[in-house]
Amino acid sequence: MRTSMVKRYGPLVALRKAALLVCCVIFISATQKPRLLILGDSLSAGYGLAHSDGFQAQLATAFPGVELIDGAVSGDTTAGGLARLDWALADGADAALVELGGNDGLRGIDPRNTEANLTAILDQLAAKHIPVLLSGMKSPPNLGDAYARDFDAVFDRLSHRPGVIYDPFFLEGVAADPALNQADHIHPNPAGVKRVVARISPLVARLIAQVGTK
Repeated sequence: MRTSMVKRYGPLVALRKAALLVCCVIFISATQKPRLLILGDSLSAGYGLAHSDGFQAQLATAFPGVELIDGAVSGDTTAGGLARLDWALADGADAALVELGGNDGLRGIDPRNTEANLTAILDQLAAKHIPVLLSGMKSPPNLGDAYARDFDAVFDRLSHRPGVIYDPFFLEGVAADPALNQADHIHPNPAGVKRVVARISPLVARLIAQVGTK
């Protein structure tokens, strides 16, 4: 009798356990925060600001359901971002915001090199099926019209890559406004960062919505 009961109900118990395990996995997956990599330079690293006033802290406040991976390094170029991308992805990013290029412009780096580096970054992220928000940069005005034209064209070309959400200028509405910048006239002050976060938040929302759909 007992043997018969085990034979009859053993598979049923195992099935119930398996179903319970699947439900637990689904629940855990549903409650995990998506992880957003911020691959950038001083603008997204919060240079010159208290931590709570920086871009990432303010973005985290705007998106409490998202975990940020800090991959922003002050002074970094696109070459630097590319060199440490593997390290930055080691924490398991689900999406990425790429904010690089400003230091390339300040140093007068050949725009062809900037484009090659950004292309390699986007290629690696695409290969890992990580959705991307690419934030553009504008050339400094002191480098001449020819350089500015070539530099700005880099981001215009990259904006047409399939699957890339594009933000034409990270400092849109903030650059050159003394009320929104620190004394160096380059880095946003807390009010300027708030302006950046408010403007870019709809694009970040679109980016996060793509997590798990690729």
